[in-house]
Amino acid sequence: MIKKNTLLLVLLGSVTLLSSCAKKEKSATTGWNYNDKKNGGFEKLDYHEQATGPNLVYIPGGTYQMGQFEQDVRWEADAVPRRITVTDFYIDQTEVANIDYLEYLYWLGRVYQDFPEVAEKAKPDTLCWRDPLAYNEPYVKYYFRHPAFQNYPVVGVTWLQATEYCKWRTDRVNEQIMVNQGFLKPNPSQSGDDNFNTEAYLVGQYEGLVKNQKKNLGPGGGKRKVRQEDGVLLPDYRLPTEAEWEYAALAAQGNAKFENINERKIYSWNGLSMRKIDGHYTGRMLGNYKRGRGDNEGVSEMPNDAAPITAPVRSYWPNDFGLYNMSGNVSEWVMDVYRPLTFEDMSDMNSFRGNVFQKVKRNADGYVDDKDSLGRIQYENVTNEENAGRRNF
Repeated sequence: MIKKNTLLLVLLGSVTLLSSCAKKEKSATTGWNYNDKKNGGFEKLDYHEQATGPNLVYIPGGTYQMGQFEQDVRWEADAVPRRITVTDFYIDQTEVANIDYLEYLYWLGRVYQDFPEVAEKAKPDTLCWRDPLAYNEPYVKYYFRHPAFQNYPVVGVTWLQATEYCKWRTDRVNEQIMVNQGFLKPNPSQSGDDNFNTEAYLVGQYEGLVKNQKKNLGPGGGKRKVRQEDGVLLPDYRLPTEAEWEYAALAAQGNAKFENINERKIYSWNGLSMRKIDGHYTGRMLGNYKRGRGDNEGVSEMPNDAAPITAPVRSYWPNDFGLYNMSGNVSEWVMDVYRPLTFEDMSDMNSFRGNVFQKVKRNADGYVDDKDSLGRIQYENVTNEENAGRRNF
């Protein structure tokens, strides 16, 4: 009679034998084995899908009518309807909150102690609250930094500041992924240009506190750093394009059936009213709006939207994509340059205005130039001749 633990060992041995005899996947064009040291070690990953970053929501792409379809009461004709397509993308579920931006400023101040102007340049303009005919000084002083407002949306941020925040967030998210997956050790002592930057890491200009590395199947064997082809690091964070933002705000998937959209939206919800018209909360505001002159929140007995200024980023009901405050609350930046006549000459897929094509800056020997004082890879604009010919990545 075989004991249970002996039987288990026999079965495991059989599985190991079978797996060792399994054939390796081959290239369909060359016949060479993938993931095989004997064939040079070219790797093919069993990759399924991109991981979802913190606070992001996946938005499936599609076609929609972009632009204004109600009466243009100001006769500006700068949002003429046009049919376009956007591909899949991710977007934040909420607006960036004060606590998120304070984390950003804290990191800048800690890492760039020798360059205090970096954190100073990133600070939002709290004087945006000031009004010569209103007493808003408490908001000037407390709105951004007081913990009572930590979950309210950050305001007074310029387009350039928002773009820099996106770059910083790319690196912090990827650094945490590297730590979570055991490739790097946490390093709170980063300083100056010695900080984790995704691009600098990929081109070999940052090592960090190495904990573990990938197995190298190429010549020489041993270990290697994580590569972009490994699918470990997430793509860059950025501002959404105008087309993406409008598509995400409308969330037409809730109105679609067999590719027919039976009801267009003015807001991020159905109907022509800014109030809920059914259920227990009938009559309540669906977003943070000023209802009329002198009425910013309703009467004190039962405030309507309960937000005389901004509202916390997770207020009211999300739209059909699960996104909050896509109508009302605060204005949000997009990546595009404003151009009234964009609809006259545009691409009907991933429509965007503002491309300035760049390439990585290289030294005289053709290698990637040294990173700058902030630890970032340097770029330079692509010339018209290069843009018309081959692409530089």
